[in-house]
Amino acid sequence: MPVPFEALIPLGLITGFFGVSGLLFQKLKTSVNEGQPPRFGLDRWDRTMLDRDYRLTGTQRGQTHQAAAPSAFSTSSAWNLEKEHL
Repeated sequence: MPVPFEALIPLGLITGFFGVSGLLFQKLKTSVNEGQPPRFGLDRWDRTMLDRDYRLTGTQRGQTHQAAAPSAFSTSSAWNLEKEHL
């Protein structure tokens, strides 16, 4: 039995909309990650390094080439410390 040509129009529309939405979702995830592919399967070490990179550069995907940390890095510790009681 042949396929009626009227069924090809909705099939093309549905396929097109799924394709466009998938492409837009991929571009959105890439733009959120500064043009790099999204990360997956992160363990504790990777999250710690993401936090360190964020404190060093201000962005989670950014890395720096400087050998010494900036002076502001010494006060942006990830550890919650006790406040001094005067």
